[in-house]
Amino acid sequence: MSYSAAMPADVDEIAARHLLRSDRQEDLCFALWHPSRGETRTTALVADLILPEPGDRQVHANASFNPRYFERAIGEAITAGAGLALLHSHPLGRGWQDMSEDDVAAEEGRAAAALAATGMPLVGMTLAGTDRTWSARHWERVAPNTYGRVDFESVRVVGKHLRVSRSGISLSAPNPKLIRTISAWGPRVQEMLAELRIGVVGCGSFGSVVAEGVARMGVRRVVLIDFDTVETLNLDRLLHAREADAIRSRAKVEMTAAAIRESATHPRFEVLSREFSVVEQPGYQAALDCDVLFSCVDRPWARSVLNLIALAHLIPVIDGGLRMQPAKTGDGLGRGDLKALTAVPGRQCLECVGQFSPEYVAVERDGFLDDPKYIESLPVDHPLRARQNVFAFSLFGASLEIFQLLSLFVTPGGLADPGAQGYHFVPGLMDADWSSCKPTCLYAQLVGLGDNSRFNLTGRHLIAEAKREERRKSQRS
Repeated sequence: MSYSAAMPADVDEIAARHLLRSDRQEDLCFALWHPSRGETRTTALVADLILPEPGDRQVHANASFNPRYFERAIGEAITAGAGLALLHSHPLGRGWQDMSEDDVAAEEGRAAAALAATGMPLVGMTLAGTDRTWSARHWERVAPNTYGRVDFESVRVVGKHLRVSRSGISLSAPNPKLIRTISAWGPRVQEMLAELRIGVVGCGSFGSVVAEGVARMGVRRVVLIDFDTVETLNLDRLLHAREADAIRSRAKVEMTAAAIRESATHPRFEVLSREFSVVEQPGYQAALDCDVLFSCVDRPWARSVLNLIALAHLIPVIDGGLRMQPAKTGDGLGRGDLKALTAVPGRQCLECVGQFSPEYVAVERDGFLDDPKYIESLPVDHPLRARQNVFAFSLFGASLEIFQLLSLFVTPGGLADPGAQGYHFVPGLMDADWSSCKPTCLYAQLVGLGDNSRFNLTGRHLIAEAKREERRKSQRS
């Protein structure tokens, strides 16, 4: 199990204003954190600060806090069902920070009380004042009255711009395969981009292109999540798919993983395949291990789960969609519309922007979207009946999703948020929407709560189970 931390951008901003003093002295505060437990990684989501009141702490060469402040913070953590975190600053520090003896004593000395009161380990975080880099760790009980420090692998700050601090990052020798890529944004950005763990949910016409793109861009770790099988009707738009894959009933994740291993440019490339839907618990937990998720799905249930992950678990979700309509007069294309957006705290979520409707989540969970009679009962122009797709549109849609990642992380020209982008093939125009979530949005109330959101959208996915069983039978025969 590995560990990381994350916080919304607004919490980071408040913490920085408090911790980075104008007199350049160290300062501190407590915070509450909620767990986000994935398949191989647990993330501490820091969502609420407990700022000091007068008399709660002393500010000097090394800031210190009084017992009543610690007791108040413990009380708030118990009430919220959260863990406790201690945040402090190194005003002149740069990059991932080590700990002084005083830092160790302050955290290690309170680890037992925090664990006993909350049932979760004490998390410690340090903010470097020179470049706003966070570092993090927690304290595990390793023996009676003995607590050991476990350093986290990363800290991400999630908002309109994604910032990731990572332990042990150093510039490596230039990769000759990436000379042109590095020339676009420089070696430091490339090194950080390469270390993002990218999840691709759905390996169909969009997802297969996205997976190829991030592998060629030098990303080191890619997670593929899809339950479906390569079929003959996929061959006109599924990148890398061959007729032999359809004959063999090959899993889409297996085919895509094999292909991007060949095209990946990172020398230590890793790809993990999960033959599940993201609405199933194994697929959901694999998604929680990622730093960024690409939503390449076309069903409402999966989008609702990804929407929860984006806000409650602070993992940016980049979503895309395509809708085409034949011409009403007969031959020809009437319209083709593409959309790409990023769901994070501070931007519109997938429900508020209209990427899925809650009522159809329930309809899908009950199995009606796989019932031909139900689909035939819908109006001819209903979105759930639309199945048209063309590879050229998939290429463009996948590119828009990758551009959303680059805006979010690379921030070209200082622009991190291009809005929810829509391209209309007829009349050939692009638009963007920077609206916020609706005041009644349920998901916006779950920001940073992780597993403590108590909002479980996963369940049995009968079609996914049937697809896996069909592949097993096909492989046996």
